[in-house]
Amino acid sequence: MAAYVAGDSRAFEKLFAMLAPRVHGFFLRSFGDRAVADDLLQTTFFKLHRARADYRPQLPLRPWVFAIAARVRLDELRRRYRCSEDAGEEALDAAIEAQAQKEAEETPANDVIEAVRAALARLPESQRVIVNLHRYEGMTFPEIAKMLGTTEGAVKLRAFRAYEKLRKELAHLSNEEAA
Repeated sequence: MAAYVAGDSRAFEKLFAMLAPRVHGFFLRSFGDRAVADDLLQTTFFKLHRARADYRPQLPLRPWVFAIAARVRLDELRRRYRCSEDAGEEALDAAIEAQAQKEAEETPANDVIEAVRAALARLPESQRVIVNLHRYEGMTFPEIAKMLGTTEGAVKLRAFRAYEKLRKELAHLSNEEAA
């Protein structure tokens, strides 16, 4: 990243090759649509390019990039659910929950993968982003807290609540396997 900031165009290619698959996967898990993931990946790297002078080399790169990606994801969710730009987490969570509930009623999940995806989709956004970053991106709670601009305790609490909700909602899957 330091070489890219200094003007080395080849450094961007290496940076993109290293980070793009993870960021793309983050968006793909969030939206389940390759085209949307492609667009949001492009937006993220455009924002990274514009903010490259703000990068501080003494800090880890991946959390900084995922902070940008998380903001791009939040902007997309606000656009999709027609929330204002200043809508807080609660307003966004309520809009997402209402949509997820509607979709769950219309198309019940038939297999384990779809059941897990549906359960993740029904989590509040503030919890879902933490599960995605922790489970799928392997980020630590301190990294996530720094990236989201909150405390480690708040991140752990959201993760605990998310995992509890997922356990309860998906308990029937372990009961089916035991039968």
